[in-house]
Amino acid sequence: MTTRVVIVRHGQSSYNAERRIQGRSDVSVLTEQGREDALKVGAALSNLNFAAIYSSPLQRARQTAEIVRNCFATTTPLTVTEQLLEIDLPLWEKLTVHEVKEKFPTDYRLWHEFPHEFKMELQTPQGTKEHFPVLALYQQARQFWQDILSRHAGETILIVGHNGINRALLSTAIGISPSRYHSIQQSNCGISVLNFKPPFPPSESQGQGGFVQLESMNQLAHLGRDVLPSFRPNHQGQRILLIRHGETEWNRQTKFQGQIDVPLNDNGREQARKAAEFLKTVKLDFAFSSPMLRPKETAEIILQHHPETQLKLYDGLREIGHGLWEGKLEAEIEQTFPGELERWRTVPGEVQMPEGENLQQVWERSVVDWQTMLASVTDRPQTGIVVAHDATNKVLLCHVLGLSTAQFWNFRQGNGAVTVIDYPQGLNGLPVLQAMNITTHLGGGVLDKTAAGAL
Repeated sequence: MTTRVVIVRHGQSSYNAERRIQGRSDVSVLTEQGREDALKVGAALSNLNFAAIYSSPLQRARQTAEIVRNCFATTTPLTVTEQLLEIDLPLWEKLTVHEVKEKFPTDYRLWHEFPHEFKMELQTPQGTKEHFPVLALYQQARQFWQDILSRHAGETILIVGHNGINRALLSTAIGISPSRYHSIQQSNCGISVLNFKPPFPPSESQGQGGFVQLESMNQLAHLGRDVLPSFRPNHQGQRILLIRHGETEWNRQTKFQGQIDVPLNDNGREQARKAAEFLKTVKLDFAFSSPMLRPKETAEIILQHHPETQLKLYDGLREIGHGLWEGKLEAEIEQTFPGELERWRTVPGEVQMPEGENLQQVWERSVVDWQTMLASVTDRPQTGIVVAHDATNKVLLCHVLGLSTAQFWNFRQGNGAVTVIDYPQGLNGLPVLQAMNITTHLGGGVLDKTAAGAL
């Protein structure tokens, strides 16, 4: 039984507008824009049937949750819990980011470069206490999952929290290390979706133990403003729009296609056109694609709005070679290779496709080409597209977030979906996943309703 969890960050607050550190201070309130955006979240989620809503007690989150809840036709229970409190930064609260940089330059650098090692020394009646904000937040998130998930098997729930705790919830669910705390972002009123299947024991290294899928992250289209998340201040590097090709007839039939060169079907071409329309106002400085028909045609349709941008093909972006599985349905594979599909679903990094590839081989060729592509566009901040395949994209996401092939299934990549990856400090800095698996332009609302077929 799948439990769906929709996670929302609160609307813009007065401290957000002033670029002040909020932490657990409860002075900041929603701005007019924050309230308007909360109404838009409520409208975007009003067709979902929530069994419960959980909110941080801090008023910026609680106000957002109440506005969203009032948009629903039925009265959904709202529970306020301290397990959703924002990250605790007591020495920085109420200061502007500029003031923190000036007063705590060494600590601020450590906070950004090694968040898992960042600590604050707090004075208590018992003496000096070392406080590790990020590590404490991760433990708080794990405890929340442990307490909440078992109560809602097969249900859909809504969480309204903050940038920090939402990141920790997502990270602990899919296994992102505290050292990569800054590698995912949450915009005000951004919507993320997680799917869980039991069992739900918390695990520091592998996420939650059962099946966990990040269906989407930081969707913003419902706000009706910027198509994509804003750049971080002082952004210096590249923005990659990682796109999965449109649907093929084999996707629809759930056949394994792998490296068989199946073209887009009519729906796939329409998905590519919708992606093109979605991105037509985004300046594209470069475009890379797998040489296979389905991603190449997807890229070419997108670039019809960008005729000055040249498409370059990289062989390392090809789909995984499924070998003898290619052209077959799951029932046919199970009959010939009994038990291997289950291993592919549960321990994908250990599976060698018969006369095909394993995920490590896909990793090695795709990451090499990924680095080559990035190195070719490093002279100035640029934005471009990389169009590839389901397995290739998932492997690249694992690479970007410091994960292994064990987390391969923790990501969903819908046909025609757009994922946003930034390199704010260039190739010498860590990448940041700004948004993932955006499919709202395809007409399905906040949930991914693209084909769930084989790779």
